[in-house]
Amino acid sequence: MANLSLEELKKLAQQKEIDTVLAVFPDYYGRLMGKRLTVEYFLEQEHFFCCDYLLAAGMEMEPRAGFSLASWEKGYGDFTFVPDFNTLRRIPWLEKTALVICDLMHEKGTEVAQAPRNILKKQCRKLAERGWQANMASELEFHLFKESFTTLQQNNYRDLTPSTPYRIDYHILGTTFDEGVIRAIRNGMAAADIPIECSKGECGAGQHEIGLYYAHALEMADRHVIYKNGAKEIAAQHEVALSFMAKYKTTEAGSSCHIHSSIFDTKSKSNVFWDRKTDQPSDNFRYFLGGLLQLTREFFLLLAPTVNSYKRYCAASFAPTRIVWSYDNRTAGYRIVSRGPSYRIENRMPGADTNAYLAFAATVAAGLYGIENKIACPKEFTGDAYTTAGLPVVPATLTEAADLLDKSSIARSCFGDAVVDHYVQCAQAELNSYNQSVTDWELRRYFERI
Repeated sequence: MANLSLEELKKLAQQKEIDTVLAVFPDYYGRLMGKRLTVEYFLEQEHFFCCDYLLAAGMEMEPRAGFSLASWEKGYGDFTFVPDFNTLRRIPWLEKTALVICDLMHEKGTEVAQAPRNILKKQCRKLAERGWQANMASELEFHLFKESFTTLQQNNYRDLTPSTPYRIDYHILGTTFDEGVIRAIRNGMAAADIPIECSKGECGAGQHEIGLYYAHALEMADRHVIYKNGAKEIAAQHEVALSFMAKYKTTEAGSSCHIHSSIFDTKSKSNVFWDRKTDQPSDNFRYFLGGLLQLTREFFLLLAPTVNSYKRYCAASFAPTRIVWSYDNRTAGYRIVSRGPSYRIENRMPGADTNAYLAFAATVAAGLYGIENKIACPKEFTGDAYTTAGLPVVPATLTEAADLLDKSSIARSCFGDAVVDHYVQCAQAELNSYNQSVTDWELRRYFERI
């Protein structure tokens, strides 16, 4: 829950301790969009307005054609965004600032079905009908660089200098050199009511992971997007830069977002994945996992939304390429860990560029489908999944993932045609931008020798 009530905000406003409120919502990429409001204006209003093109815009904020939700033909009207006061919190790294996450609504008061947060809320309601809730946790990795964002932009992102010259996986000395920035992120998040478990070095030069403490799915997704945005803001304040790209360099390790999930009964507070009578995994766990395994390929676009996402999937890279499950095996797409109340599924396939709302919604929808249809999971995989032939593989490209989602009758049943069509169109627009771009690889390969 948030660390700031509305009454507390009013008092802080009167005391001149808060003068700005960020009213925000997540877009297709999981970026925070919205407005900076004076606290006085925020307290006077019940909702705010934004242009509907924001769910149909590209990375460069250009309006894109082909969307039924928003277009030039429809005049690019307004969405209403309504604050969820459960998310109200102070942002300690920004002076006298609070933040609230909002839900997007149409003018007549109906939810915008294509909005990422609404997609997850719909799946959470399905769980609630059973008396359940999903607990989730994000393990996000990023690369830290010595240059500032401004310097990197001016240099067209060439000659990046990692914050450490060597791999720092679990290194204490190596991570000490970056501790000024990493500590500021850890402490800043804790003060913003985003509990942190730990930070550690990862297997790339200048690569770090900061583990967020688990929460119910919607709260976790909210924490996830605030953390990603805030980590960049804190890095900028230290005149350095960090990136959550899935794969920023061919020869460097990619950055993942491991998603831990379990289902809890809201009355008994017990883990639905664990049978307390037998002290063994439950049938519901097996069905949930069976649904995940069956639908991973069809839902993969909701886990990996960019062209760059698919460059991360390489053998022997700690980015799983095979859709199998195994106990405590980091070569498998789904790694099962712990036992009893903490028994859970770790999805190791998403990259750090994943949109948490969509990835969590896909997880819940696929797992519920497995439970509703009693889909038994196959036998546990053992060994090296990278080198074992005949295993189901992750989609190779954004094109393949978009085609799989588009043709999935189960996805259309779980999310609705409007949602599937919208995100397939988002992927197609992203691909069009990529296919029309001349890359450094093409220049190096063709400029002189073709």
